[in-house]
Amino acid sequence: MADAKTTSFNLSCPVPRVADDRIVLAHGGGGRLTHQLIEKIFIPAFSNAMLEQRHDGAVVPVNGSRLAFTTDSFVVRPLIFPGGNIGDLAVNGTVNDLAMCGARPLYLSSGFILEEGLEMETLRTVVNSMQQAAASAGVKLVTGDTKVVDKGKGDGIFVNTSGIGVIENVKTTIGPASVQPGDAVIISGDLGRHGIAILSVREGLEFESPILTDCANVWPAVEALLNAGIEIHCLRDLTRGGLATTLNEIASDRNVCIKLEEAAIPVDEVVQGACEILGLDPLYVANEGRFAAIVPAAQAEAALEVMKKVPVSAGSVRVGRVEETPGRTVVLQSRIGGNRVVDMLSGEQLPRIC
Repeated sequence: MADAKTTSFNLSCPVPRVADDRIVLAHGGGGRLTHQLIEKIFIPAFSNAMLEQRHDGAVVPVNGSRLAFTTDSFVVRPLIFPGGNIGDLAVNGTVNDLAMCGARPLYLSSGFILEEGLEMETLRTVVNSMQQAAASAGVKLVTGDTKVVDKGKGDGIFVNTSGIGVIENVKTTIGPASVQPGDAVIISGDLGRHGIAILSVREGLEFESPILTDCANVWPAVEALLNAGIEIHCLRDLTRGGLATTLNEIASDRNVCIKLEEAAIPVDEVVQGACEILGLDPLYVANEGRFAAIVPAAQAEAALEVMKKVPVSAGSVRVGRVEETPGRTVVLQSRIGGNRVVDMLSGEQLPRIC
């Protein structure tokens, strides 16, 4: 009997591995790679108690009061899109980060990085939009900076805005650490319009009905909840990575399960159709005028009643609940009754949308 021959095989995974020795676009998408960047680079370098809150802004004590402080950079392409532009996006985005801390927005700074050759009329349009958004939100832009880079070294305009707000209810502690099993999850309106509005212009797409960004200042809704005495456990705006990424962050921080009901999640019919055509999941598409509120189940109906009276959150709905297990997980109950895990994106679903 002949000796059996042994053949060796070199097996490799067909899924490409993301290089960890350089930055890729997905590091800015708000998903898994963004969080790895934060955990491996930024947290070790700057770790402190306020940074460890891992909220939309830092809450800092100052002479017996509490201030919220946040910063954000905006690199959207195109600069002007249906229903808004990079200017009102920058103001509302920063105001909303302060609102998610339960803080009344007060003051902003702004840094502009302008590309050589930018049309002055475009800059004027952006600045006027910022002024109008700031006036509407009741905030003042009190300091700033301007730099110009060589043609081809920028993308028209990059904007950085920082904001300061005051937490008027000193007993309120809003953040992931306050989330408890049994809490209700509420979102302030339909999902996905901002991301699809950006994509429609970028790719030259036309739909039956125009899709406008949902970009808006959400502080009036948060203020109404606070004034009504609702016990808010956590607030998060649904920006990069959308609802799915936001809830994964909270579930991971608190080691809980957040269970969603697909049938309860509002998505505009045109947005849903666009997502299906483009292979996108609206749960991951960014919003700029929507937020999630996590409150005790016993106060959910009262919270909804308050939010629906405010125009920016008139479409509020209860979409899920917090459970103990399985920890660090978001689960979606489908319309037909099955369950699937809604994980955090590893790559970039839709780049440069905020």
